[in-house]
Parts: sequence; C-alpha cells; structure tokens
Amino acid sequence: MSTTTYTTINDTGYFANVATAVRQLFAALFAVQPGMSQRNKEETIWWLNSMANDCELHSPGLSAELRHFASRA
Repeated sequence: MSTTTYTTINDTGYFANVATAVRQLFAALFAVQPGMSQRNKEETIWWLNSMANDCELHSPGLSAELRHFASRA
C-alpha cells in the first residue's frame, strides 16, 4: 500500500505544478519497499496452492489463477 501526500502551494503556476509532479514521481520511483522474508514467502505460496487444491473441482479457472499467483509470489 502506498500513500500520497498532497501539499498545497500558493504558487499554482504551470511550472510549479510540473515541478511538484516531478518530485512526486521521483519519490514514488525511489521509495524503499519492505522486503518479504523467505519464510513468509513460502507460507504465502503454500497457502495459495492449498486454496487452489480446495477449489479445483468446482472452479478450475480460479484454481489456475491461484496457482499462477503462487508462481509469481
């Protein structure tokens, strides 16, 4: 989840808006994302595969999507 901080500036000219947009872009691009621990990742993969096995008979499409998400985790 990300949050956006809106700041109000009295100078609302075109270049001020562009500068604010560029600052927000750089802040979003270079924000540090918290890493996921290996154990948490393995538990997530196991949980998704377990859910996929549970719904295999009544919803094979959902099962395939869950396995796809598990492969990307």
